[in-house]
Amino acid sequence: MSILERFSTIIKANINDLLDRAEDPAKMMDQYMRQLMSDLADVKRETASVMAEESRIQRQLEEKRQESAKNADLARRALQLSNEDDARVFLAKKQELEKRIEELQKMYDVAHENSMRMRQVHDKLVSDAETLRQRREAIQSKMALARAQEKAANVMGSHIGADESRLGDAIARMEDKADAMLDRSNAMQSLNETPLDPAAELEKKYADGAKNAAVEDELEKMKKEMGL
Repeated sequence: MSILERFSTIIKANINDLLDRAEDPAKMMDQYMRQLMSDLADVKRETASVMAEESRIQRQLEEKRQESAKNADLARRALQLSNEDDARVFLAKKQELEKRIEELQKMYDVAHENSMRMRQVHDKLVSDAETLRQRREAIQSKMALARAQEKAANVMGSHIGADESRLGDAIARMEDKADAMLDRSNAMQSLNETPLDPAAELEKKYADGAKNAAVEDELEKMKKEMGL
């Protein structure tokens, strides 16, 4: 599907990494947000279409299965009444339905796979949109504070040099705070993605124990050599 090829890189994209490497994150956010909203609308429409196709094929598949089972039951009834010719007719119909069921199953498998992939793309776009919104709000808050500090510094004309210094310090502190928050967020994400290995932790414990035992053995050996 062309739309899946178009959004093939979305799943691998790291929006935080893209923003961190941008020369002008605020400008990039606005541009990326506009494109993201446009893409999300396309993906929603396509996802709904793919899911509808999956449901349609699934419904046909279930109907054919029920019809096949009905013909098998009719064939059994005909045999009970010693009507082998009638039973053959029902069995021939059942075999015809089974071929159609096989075709529909293949179609459903493809439709289901496409539906799952489209949902994955949709969910990734929604997550990126929320990330952009939060990062944009943080930058806007930082810029608003900087403007307020700058305005206050301009009013205090006689102390312009000191005010500029304090403004620079305030902006630097806010930037450091924002960077620290991002570092913590990335660290939490890394921890969530890489669960702790209890065996690895215990391995450290017993490795340290083995080292201590080796030290004690050498100590005893040295004491014997020295007659202590």
